[in-house]
Amino acid sequence: MNSSIRSSLVSLLALSGGLFASFSRASPLKEAENARADSWPFGPLVTSGRDMKNTQGSNVVYAGTNWPGHSEVMIPDGLNYQSIEGIVTKIKSAGMNAIRLTYAIQMVDEIYSNGKDTTVKDSFTKALGSTNGPKAYSQFLAKNPSFNDTTTRLQVFDAVAAECLKQKVFVHLDNHMSKATWCCSGSDGNGWFGDTYYNVDNWTRGLTYMANHGKSWPALTSMSLRNELRSPDSNQSLKSQSYNWRDWYTNIKKGTSAIHSANPDVLIFLSGLDYDTYVTPVVQGTTMTPGSGKFSTADFQGYTNKLVLEVHNYQNSASNCNSLKSSLYNSGFQALHAEDSKTVNVFPVLLTEFGFDMSGSTWQGTYATCIASYLTEQKAGWFIWVVSGSYYIRSGTQDFDELWGLLKHDWSDWRSTAYINGGLKPLAAATAQG
Repeated sequence: MNSSIRSSLVSLLALSGGLFASFSRASPLKEAENARADSWPFGPLVTSGRDMKNTQGSNVVYAGTNWPGHSEVMIPDGLNYQSIEGIVTKIKSAGMNAIRLTYAIQMVDEIYSNGKDTTVKDSFTKALGSTNGPKAYSQFLAKNPSFNDTTTRLQVFDAVAAECLKQKVFVHLDNHMSKATWCCSGSDGNGWFGDTYYNVDNWTRGLTYMANHGKSWPALTSMSLRNELRSPDSNQSLKSQSYNWRDWYTNIKKGTSAIHSANPDVLIFLSGLDYDTYVTPVVQGTTMTPGSGKFSTADFQGYTNKLVLEVHNYQNSASNCNSLKSSLYNSGFQALHAEDSKTVNVFPVLLTEFGFDMSGSTWQGTYATCIASYLTEQKAGWFIWVVSGSYYIRSGTQDFDELWGLLKHDWSDWRSTAYINGGLKPLAAATAQG
């Protein structure tokens, strides 16, 4: 097909409901459905009480790592250093069975604004400049030779999802930010519904688009609504009038509806307030203040068995494990315990972010060992922050070294083999299912 004609058709399809994914493959939706139901990942997944289950009735527990793709280049990090296959292989070799793959709503906004997706080549140059952009892009092509100058950002996400299917790694797609940049702070304009860059209509449109696009990824089994909702400190009016559980609930219902309407197969993860450090009102069924309403499954008719809770924990200075475990329980893991009389709503709960400096013996300290102990005891899912040895760009610094990264700067090997062998692999072995 003539390239200009194809470009026009793709633009039209993208703008008419996010059908680009189905256009670019032969019968992808039917193939994806068959792949999910009749072979791994045996989807679609559903929830049953505190558990996530596959079509065989077996429990599924994610044991994985975060793989960021939400910063300025808007493709998964590390591909200037290693191939997609190499990174997924490394993740799988540690016994992990899932990735939390992040993206920015800005990527979808630009598809609608431009009528088509941006090429990776142009995205590198825009993010890193006319000198460093082409250099990083050249490295990207050298490590991933199946791509070329016409490759778009979403096609890189497609390739990651395809490799995850090949290696039986679940994909959890996480909307990390609206504006593509490092996360997070209360003044970054991305923190709350209606914040500077957080346009709610664009957000639900982005969720819809990515849910639709993800129909052709058999490894995609769940999506999040938003990473680390937080106080919009740069907008005091919004903060005083809207940063509360009442408005959280109003907008969460919009987000879940957007995802489920577009892709009824995926599980939907709900995150809480204060950087997703607690979801207690949902678990205990208390009033969504300052309103009078309460969380009710009746508000999610037809997909109550698709909802999952997620929390984050970075209490790295913890010195008492019992205290940390109590904090985890009260922040949301109580939802795993129907036997607790204060538990009104039972859900699967995952720790979708925790992490620590990979240097020295930090992994043997109270925080890291206690988190591992608790997740093992609870048989709960998790995603450690972060697989990245480095980022294309973080907070204005290019080729930023990530000391918390599981991998070294060039993504070639583990940053701490002691932790991988003595901490991560045992945790994955004790928790991963599916």
